[in-house]
Formats: sequence, C-alpha cells, structure tokens
Amino acid sequence: MKNITDIFFDLDHTLWDFDANSILAFDKIFATHHPTIDTNTFIEIYAPINQACWKLYQVDKMTHEELRYSRLRQSFDAMNYTISDNDIDYISEKYIEFMPDNNKLFDGAIEVLEYLSAKYKLHIITNGFAEVQGRKMNNSGLNTYFKTITNSEMAGVKKPHRNIFEYALSLAKTNKENSIMIGDCIDADVRGAINFGMKAILFDEKGIYADEGLHTINHLLELKKIL
Repeated sequence: MKNITDIFFDLDHTLWDFDANSILAFDKIFATHHPTIDTNTFIEIYAPINQACWKLYQVDKMTHEELRYSRLRQSFDAMNYTISDNDIDYISEKYIEFMPDNNKLFDGAIEVLEYLSAKYKLHIITNGFAEVQGRKMNNSGLNTYFKTITNSEMAGVKKPHRNIFEYALSLAKTNKENSIMIGDCIDADVRGAINFGMKAILFDEKGIYADEGLHTINHLLELKKIL
C-alpha cells in the first residue's frame, strides 16, 4: 500500500491471544477454588458471551462493572453451575489480575512487528481496560514496538466511535490519509476505521468474514506481502 506511514493495531484477539491467555487464567483460578469446573468447557460457553458483552460495552449499553460481572454470571448460569455473586466478584478480580501474566501472542506477531517497525511507525488503539492493557504490553514485550498506545479511557469513547481514531491520530501526530487500522473486530476496528476515513485490514484468523468484501488476512505474516 502506498503513502502509509503509520499503522494502528488492535491488541486483544489481534496480537495478544486473548482466548489462549484466558484459558490459562481460568485454569489457575478454577484449580484452587472450583476444581470441578473443566476450563475448556467453560471457555466454550464464556467466549461468545464475553464477545456479546463487549459489543454492548463498545456502544455504551453496558458499563465496565456490568461487563465484568455479566460475562461470568451468564456463563455460570449457562452451565447450570451454582455460584454466589461474591464468588463471581472474586473470580472477576483474580481473572483481571492473572490475565496479563500469560503472554501468548498470535503466531507471527513478533516477526511481523519486527518487519513493520523498520518501515512504519506503529501504534495501538484498544477498547480494553487501561489498568490491564498496559501490563499486557509490558509483560509480553509488545511495548517496544509501539510509538503510542490509545485506550478508550484516554479518548473518552470506544471504537467504533470516530473520536477515538481522531484522538489516536492526534497522539501519533499523523493523519488518516497516511494511516491504516488492523484488527479482528469487523465493527469496532474495521468498519469504525473505514467510516472515519482510514484504510483498514481485518484479521480474520478463522475465516468467518470471507464474504464481507473487506481487505482481509487470516495470518499476521500476510501483512509482509501487503505492507
């Protein structure tokens, strides 16, 4: 792609393997406090519920606190597993505490960042909670590749709102004509950026959105052929 100087990445589900790291965090919690729960079975239920809650959070139909509680309550209810609200609050706190300790990245993440950082200025735009995202970046070593990190708490709005992209561009001292957004969420990352006027690439590891007519990759290393 021509005239690109700045690349903006989403973090969770794009570079940082949220699902794999979730399994490790829940494994640690359940082994001590709820040993009868099979983590893989729980994750199968939790993952789509968490995604649905995040979609509500992105459009301000769910608060930070409601998200943390609801994704767990709905998951345990779907499993018919009896658990108190106090236990859910405890698990939620420990989950947030343990998540950044696990730093599995998507295959090719470091290789492609090494390649791109030699040619472009790299940035992060994330809707994730600031208290956690910073630890993920530091613990995984990702922070060394990025010039700026914009989170929704800094910007006051979440992707796909145009103001978070405007904020990120201002922080990066660049413009949308010379920028591109790469992320896994078709609405928040890709359509949000496109509607704002930026180019965008969808990271669709599982090939879910093949018929959406968007610029799509299924593996991060494909970026080396595009950029």
